[in-house]
Amino acid sequence: MTIACLGITVLDRIQRIDSLPTQGGKFVAKDYFEVGGGPAATAAVAVAKLGHDVDFIGRVGQDAIADTMLTELAGYNVNVDKVVKIADASSAFSAVLVDDEGERMIINYQDTSLKRDTKPLELIDFSIYKTVLTDVRWVEGAKYALEQAKKYNIPSVLDADITPDAIDDLVKLADHVAFSEPGLEKFTGSSDPIEGLKIAQKRTKGKVYVTVGSKGCYWFESGELCHQPGVKVDVVDTTGAGDVFHGALAVAVAEAMPARKSVIFSNTVAAIKCTKRGGREGIPTRSEVDSQLHNK
Repeated sequence: MTIACLGITVLDRIQRIDSLPTQGGKFVAKDYFEVGGGPAATAAVAVAKLGHDVDFIGRVGQDAIADTMLTELAGYNVNVDKVVKIADASSAFSAVLVDDEGERMIINYQDTSLKRDTKPLELIDFSIYKTVLTDVRWVEGAKYALEQAKKYNIPSVLDADITPDAIDDLVKLADHVAFSEPGLEKFTGSSDPIEGLKIAQKRTKGKVYVTVGSKGCYWFESGELCHQPGVKVDVVDTTGAGDVFHGALAVAVAEAMPARKSVIFSNTVAAIKCTKRGGREGIPTRSEVDSQLHNK
């Protein structure tokens, strides 16, 4: 059972500080480390740690950043053979500030030289996948992948986070659309996640969700609003929590879990991740998740 995760991979350059800045100035970091990030790439790591084969499909430059990221992904048993390598382009990277409460601030750079055309994707046989997950950082690629999923009747998951691009076509195509709170507000214009979710549901025949941090997840099922609270843990770092939620959701969809069970599973995986620093170090194995769910 192989899952495809298509989108962006990023090198996160993380600095730990006492509290996030509220104004300009000079600040001193008390720790620094680098780790791979990016919604689809981190989701792929989650899929692998949860026991499924996974292909990461994305774009990188031919540089040292790409070498570092792809080596790390391969170390997590993520297949990177289908990654598109583009000459004379910089791979994506982010500056990440993380405070003592585990909250973070992310500034991402993505080189416009990373070509957006989908021709390289035509070489990939999407019919082999059990589920297709995409983020919104390569809209053209995501649309192609979601169209392929429709063609082969494969369930799909869209990580609908903030992006400068319009994602209406992606929302219409995906079977499961999981919004971040900021992503939902940008898509619908509503700052109320419940009202935003109602608006989003009118724009797609797929199932819509919104994650609201420690408050958990809301979604619609058979026209009814459903809610599942978040899992309480001692938070160290929330970096990548949403990405991990989406990777877990892709696993749940691949395994045909019912909606509430899918959300409980995904909430649990994301919560455990938050107990360790970085976007990937704390991602649990399937046995750790099953143990946590069994002990509830």
